Amino acid sequence: MGKEIKDLDDNEGRVIEAEYEQFFLVSTYIPNAGAGLKTLPKRMKWDEAFRKYLKELDTKKPVVLTGDLNVAHEEIDIANPKTNTKSAGFTKEERDNMSLLLEQGFVDTFRTLNPEKTGAYTFWTYFHNSRAKNVGWRLDYFITSKRFMDNVCDSTIRNEVLGSDHCPIVFYINI
Repeated sequence: MGKEIKDLDDNEGRVIEAEYEQFFLVSTYIPNAGAGLKTLPKRMKWDEAFRKYLKELDTKKPVVLTGDLNVAHEEIDIANPKTNTKSAGFTKEERDNMSLLLEQGFVDTFRTLNPEKTGAYTFWTYFHNSRAKNVGWRLDYFITSKRFMDNVCDSTIRNEVLGSDHCPIVFYINI
């Protein structure tokens, strides 16, 4: 059971919201655009409704968003950007939607604190020994309201932790 969001057709429980005294914590697993981008239109609609939901929460108190956002936002966030421009998670549409979120008062905490860090990925396909070669994607994020950034101490990737095709990310705040 997840959070019901206006205009978001989600019966898969992709959003969990927790309200704390100083902020909202929102955890999500954003839909993948699918093989051959067959669910990209659904993804675009989902992104728009989700962005509206986050903006509404942000009017009440700062938001911390975390989860698998299923997008590598910038070329630095993917090992092979040139060959993946038509791949789910790196289409222009998905990346533009992430940019829209960031332009509306939200901050990618990891990239803000590590603007030039390359090879920083959170997902590796199980094929072709990708993890050992560090041929990955940064799909998992901590995004926060811009006004909450003064509380952010660190945002890290624990790529040494095995057990999944994703690795944990860690967010340190001072509240």
